[in-house]
Amino acid sequence: MGCRGRPGAGTIWKMTVLFLQLISSVQGKRHVVYWNSTNTRLSQGDFSVEVNPGDYLDIFCPHYPSGGPSSSPPETLALYLANEKQFQGCAGTHGALKRWECNRPFAPLGPVRFSEKIQRFTPFSTGYEFLSGHHYFYSSLSLDDGTQLPCMKLKVTVCCDANPAAPISTASAVRTPLSLLLLVPLFLHSSI
Repeated sequence: MGCRGRPGAGTIWKMTVLFLQLISSVQGKRHVVYWNSTNTRLSQGDFSVEVNPGDYLDIFCPHYPSGGPSSSPPETLALYLANEKQFQGCAGTHGALKRWECNRPFAPLGPVRFSEKIQRFTPFSTGYEFLSGHHYFYSSLSLDDGTQLPCMKLKVTVCCDANPAAPISTASAVRTPLSLLLLVPLFLHSSI
């Protein structure tokens, strides 16, 4: 029996859709970058992304179909979080933080994706903490056994807080409305 057979089922359906839309708007945006030599924005040196706290930076590694003909060797590289001076030169990595290695160009399930959550505090030992109003610089170099690649780099700017003088706890600010919204469908369901 479908939704039409039960009174109030349409209301519950509408509230569920509204709830899911609200949840998706609370989550951060995902900024996608395909990190390979065919992405000319990376090699021109002016590629910049502005993110907000809570957003994600998704970096997709170079990928090639397995068994397919290739006119050149596959790209393998290491991505670094560098300071501005290293970023401008795109040469050495002394002092830069190696974030990831793109060393599986024939991964069977598609390109390898690395995700960086832009957040002030991270619970992970390999995570990085990003400050609002600061710039962060990613660059890459070929792995020792890989093809020589052009200098590819990305500048990430973390947008400022709306009110830096009065910090609020985002966890409690988000938790209260969401918990109330969880009660709305239960209330509607019990009143039917």
